Amino acid sequence: MPKVTFTSVDEYIASQPEPVRRALRQVREAIRIAVPEAEEVIAYNMPRYKLHGTVFVHFAGWKDHYSLYAASKSVLAAFKSELRPYKIEKGTIRFPLSEPVPVALIERIARYLGRMR
Repeated sequence: MPKVTFTSVDEYIASQPEPVRRALRQVREAIRIAVPEAEEVIAYNMPRYKLHGTVFVHFAGWKDHYSLYAASKSVLAAFKSELRPYKIEKGTIRFPLSEPVPVALIERIARYLGRMR
């Protein structure tokens, strides 16, 4: 089967199963609210957000979770207690689809990262 190459965030989200789509829409909206001036792009076939030409956060959907690629040392330190319930590995924060999307936390992380740009 040929690999799909996405050209927009809408296309990426639409390609996901419904439970993942619902979560990703909320993640996207949280980032857009937190950093409205960010440019939304597709790179490495996933949604990414840029400020001043630099990517500061991106996300992806998976079968049982969705991931926010934002787990820098400074993010982990700043949000240590709030991130405790989530699996964090190699710069990735994994949020289970079985739980509500922590919209406020994602907004705060995106805003924090955006200020660093």
